[in-house]
Amino acid sequence: MKTATYYVNGINGRLPVLLRWLELAAPDIVCRQELKAPDERFPQRAIREAGYEAIWHGQNRWNGVAILSRVGEIHETRRRLPGDPADEQSRYIEAAVNCVLICGLYLPNGNPRLGPKFEFKLRWFERLQNHLTGLLDLDAPVVCLGDLQRHADRPRRLCAERWRDDALFAPEVCAAYARLLDQGWTDAVRALHPHETIYTFWKYWRGAFERNAGLRIDHALLNPVAAKRLVAAEVDTRPRGWEKTSDHAPLCIELSEGAAPRKRGESPRKRPVRPKSRVLASL
Repeated sequence: MKTATYYVNGINGRLPVLLRWLELAAPDIVCRQELKAPDERFPQRAIREAGYEAIWHGQNRWNGVAILSRVGEIHETRRRLPGDPADEQSRYIEAAVNCVLICGLYLPNGNPRLGPKFEFKLRWFERLQNHLTGLLDLDAPVVCLGDLQRHADRPRRLCAERWRDDALFAPEVCAAYARLLDQGWTDAVRALHPHETIYTFWKYWRGAFERNAGLRIDHALLNPVAAKRLVAAEVDTRPRGWEKTSDHAPLCIELSEGAAPRKRGESPRKRPVRPKSRVLASL
């Protein structure tokens, strides 16, 4: 099953790019971020004509997340993180599709640092971690896909200087991401490509894409059940070079139908025993 995350950067303005990529890549499930459209302006008809069902959580002008599927009915389980009743931003959506729990997320940017937006980002990260604790040990694959607004790798010198004061590189954000991995979540890209330089985002200016001066801020995190089935993780850079495109490229992962065999000599990773979460009825 091919599952992807694609930061659309305006779903109506870039709908031709999305439809072109869906036809070209034929992913089974797609998480979308930054719809920049209220619920009533989501292009459901065009998405359905492309062969996909969808659920979405929109917001006027900013944010907005969606899940698309061509392999089965989408059973929505959540469309907002718990922990802050005052949070009205559309940044999280969750559903069971084809016996896999899909968590689509879009973390706050957090800039400028050392202000209310940065504090909100850290609180959102903490709420995400708390929620994912209850999903980690489900007896079904759980895949978290989206823009975590955090560069996952050590930046090159010029990149580090340019982004030094950005919230993407803040030590507090790096520590929050590390806590997710320490929980037991697997970074799909690093699991299969431990040493490669891989980016998912390139700014529009100064030929960043042409120079491959990018960042890896789009992620796929897998619970242990999903991690055993991981067989591929790649960034599809083709749509980033198209006209009127997003500044992100799709990150695609592939899960096998059953557990992937471990490498010779590899032993199962031991993790602390946690209380079993309630398995969703639709899984």
